[in-house]
Amino acid sequence: MKVKKYTASSMPEAMKLVRGELGSDAVILNSRVVQTGGFMGFFKKNSIEVIAAIDPDTEASPKPASTDKPNKFKPYVKDDESKKGLQTVKMNPLTEIQRKADKDLLKEISQLKEMLKGTGKSEGVPLPEPLSRQIQYLRDQEVDHEIIDELAAAILEKWYLGGAKASDKEITDWIGSAIGDKLSPLSFEGVSFKRKFVNVIGPTGVGKTTTLAKVAAECVLKHQKKVAFITTDTYRVAAIEQLKTYAKILDVPIEVCYNLDDFKAATDKFAEYDLVFIDTAGRNFRNQKYVNDLKNVIDFGKNMETYLVLALTAKQKDMEEITKQFSLIHIDQFIFTKLDETAVYGSMLNMAIKFSTGIAYLTNGQDVPDDLIQANPKMIANTILGASTYE
Repeated sequence: MKVKKYTASSMPEAMKLVRGELGSDAVILNSRVVQTGGFMGFFKKNSIEVIAAIDPDTEASPKPASTDKPNKFKPYVKDDESKKGLQTVKMNPLTEIQRKADKDLLKEISQLKEMLKGTGKSEGVPLPEPLSRQIQYLRDQEVDHEIIDELAAAILEKWYLGGAKASDKEITDWIGSAIGDKLSPLSFEGVSFKRKFVNVIGPTGVGKTTTLAKVAAECVLKHQKKVAFITTDTYRVAAIEQLKTYAKILDVPIEVCYNLDDFKAATDKFAEYDLVFIDTAGRNFRNQKYVNDLKNVIDFGKNMETYLVLALTAKQKDMEEITKQFSLIHIDQFIFTKLDETAVYGSMLNMAIKFSTGIAYLTNGQDVPDDLIQANPKMIANTILGASTYE
């Protein structure tokens, strides 16, 4: 048996070398990614190393014509075999070699996947160049490294078993599908219309009041719901006036609440309304005291959906701290604002997975009600991966 090793820049290029020298009957025994080239240990690049084999006996050769005439009434066998009463079947050794090669390849893929999924060392694992480019893009989007490792493991097997011929778009689609699978167990429905009170909370400066007005406007204009406003943001006069302006435009009533008694009176007043949207004060919620103050004004035991509004321009560490401070309040879904003010979106995926919380909406401007996007797993994946439209 003739066995030879080949090194090429890609799997298709390696296959060309194998077929050119060994022919189409050659069997791939093993393949792996290696680093070649470079200068003094630097500037190395990834290449594909392939070990292939061919059995010289498999080459076609003319067989001498037999002088024996077979009996037409029974299968013909040679004399030495007829004595045993059996026919001898010669196994092709390449069949077993191929099985072993497939088994070794699957084992290699499995080991790489475990390295990626279990150790958090994707940066140290040599990946084929097309995969490496996509993984680096996820790092640039500040996707958490553990999530990247899981995504890399999910697409690695497709790459190798698919013959390493996928285009960049196909790889992007694989990653998008894997992101969608990770997000699919979470809720992305937005306002469900199953609960009457819609509460919007979050830190200062994230655009809560404008976001609340956008969601309310959609419920009024698109779903023909009877809507009312309650505001507890009594720390900023401008906030009250802003919400009153939106209430006037939408022709909906508004009540200002300073304490829990005011809140209960307002909810009784709006008993006949389909939805009551509650705007809260935008304060420094890194201080647990303000969360407790919020609970003294709003009765969270009501039939309520609560959305935590976070700005995509914020640091993820701050987002995590704010979310933890709200741990005393059940958060149904996130709303991410300022999509148009950044080019890095990985924190959406990180937050959703870390806190097992879905995403209701994204906002990408100040216009009411236009700049509001209903979120779903595919749209989140497309946004992170650089799609030009929100689907």
